Amino acid sequence: MTAASHHTALGAVHMSAEVDGVIVLTLNHPPANALSNALVSELTTTLDILAGRPDAPAVVLTGAGERFFCAGGDLKEANGYQAESMVERMTAFHALLRALEDFPRPLVCAVNGWCVGGGIEMALFADVVYASAVARFVFPEVNHGMLPAVKGIARVRAVLGDRAARRLLLGGEPVDAFEAQTMGLVDHVDEQGDLLTAAVAYARTAAAKPPAVFAALKRALCADIAGLPAEEQLRVTAADARTIFTDPAARAAREAWND
Repeated sequence: MTAASHHTALGAVHMSAEVDGVIVLTLNHPPANALSNALVSELTTTLDILAGRPDAPAVVLTGAGERFFCAGGDLKEANGYQAESMVERMTAFHALLRALEDFPRPLVCAVNGWCVGGGIEMALFADVVYASAVARFVFPEVNHGMLPAVKGIARVRAVLGDRAARRLLLGGEPVDAFEAQTMGLVDHVDEQGDLLTAAVAYARTAAAKPPAVFAALKRALCADIAGLPAEEQLRVTAADARTIFTDPAARAAREAWND
């Protein structure tokens, strides 16, 4: 079975069968996998359900087809919206970014084509980003009278730095996969035919690591730990230590290392 086979349809999001602790979620909203209200809702719900499982899997997020990973917000759907409808839409997208940020297991993006606006925001909340050599990345909102989510803007700046964030967000011009890799937006560039295989292989390796340790590290990386008072840093350290040193998988990893 290939990584992308045996999909279960969930509307605009397709979910593969779990193999070796990895599930592939595919954005499937033709023609460009734009972020419709339905897609945003389904993806958020799916991530929350998977995260809540005691045996939560690693996830690889990709797009259907070879031209688009995600075309960003569905502007046709938003055409004619009043301001309050747009606020509701952005509130739902903020919830999706939170679901991505809080996902406790390995989360990998396989960017198979154009990655636009909200697509970049989603990718930046992944642990690792693989991109096809033909992928392109652009924030067009400054040209189209729109705005990214503030949570997404903050993530762009945190991951890429101020100068690169200004270039992407204020310039509105695309960059290719190799330039995106230089900027720190992409970790690995692969040929289109190898992309999903490489992303799933990484996710499988990451999924084999002790889940409690992985989750604790992700929480610490996502939190502003440097800004926490020393007492709160100690509290988090002690709580995580109790969890890790009573977790069977973490204990087995320590014993294997000692051996």
